[in-house]
Amino acid sequence: MKTLISIIKDHIVWREQILKLAKADIVKTYSGAALGWAWAIIKPTVMVLVLWFAFSIGLKADREMNGCPYILWILAGMVPWFYMSDMISQGTGAILRYRYLVTKMKFPVATIPTFVGLSKLFVHFFIVALMVIIFVILGHFPGVYILQLPIYMILMVVFFTCWSLFAAMLSSMSRDFKNLVQAFVTPIFWLSGIMYDVSSIDVIWIQKAMLFNPVSYFASGYRNTFIYETWIWEERTEFICFMVMLVVMVMAATWAYKRTIREIPDIL
Repeated sequence: MKTLISIIKDHIVWREQILKLAKADIVKTYSGAALGWAWAIIKPTVMVLVLWFAFSIGLKADREMNGCPYILWILAGMVPWFYMSDMISQGTGAILRYRYLVTKMKFPVATIPTFVGLSKLFVHFFIVALMVIIFVILGHFPGVYILQLPIYMILMVVFFTCWSLFAAMLSSMSRDFKNLVQAFVTPIFWLSGIMYDVSSIDVIWIQKAMLFNPVSYFASGYRNTFIYETWIWEERTEFICFMVMLVVMVMAATWAYKRTIREIPDIL
């Protein structure tokens, strides 16, 4: 508990620096590219279009989901995935990327994954705005349920920031852990409810196990907001399962920080 309180205090004391470094991370990510920020939109747009072509044109799986075109159903699940995948992969290497803050400055290590996550969140805002525009263009205006979207965003940021702290600390100790995480990004995509509805799984124990998959939870949450028109408190079981995973993730991040914080500056 003392370690967790210390981490929270570091975030409060260094909050201004965290925001400045988040902005700097965005600039650093897209600096040197002629199109700059446009790449933040181009990459996810291309992926969505490729998946839509593969399923709708190639496999002829074009159908409506709760009255929405299949492309919108895919889009609602893919948009949170873009943020989550960045946090899973890039969040894992956050401390390695900004090792100079650890070795050359007295900067709180626990806040490094946080400002990296915030920089990804800024990009996420633009992608969500683009998604809303696409929904409107195709005749599906977001209803009052969009008011719960900030709740899903906050929960998503908190969970994957904790994940990034946990993974970044371990990958700083061993590059093998970072490589292991990178290898699992694609399997996580296909094993989560991004391209299919989790409730359609026939095997009951697999369907129950998927309730503890945070990636599936947020993909379903965005679809509940834009397509199924379901309030977050109506999915009570799913919310409880997610909160269990959030507590586990907070404990894991705190444990990893406590066990490795003294050794990381020497290793880096």
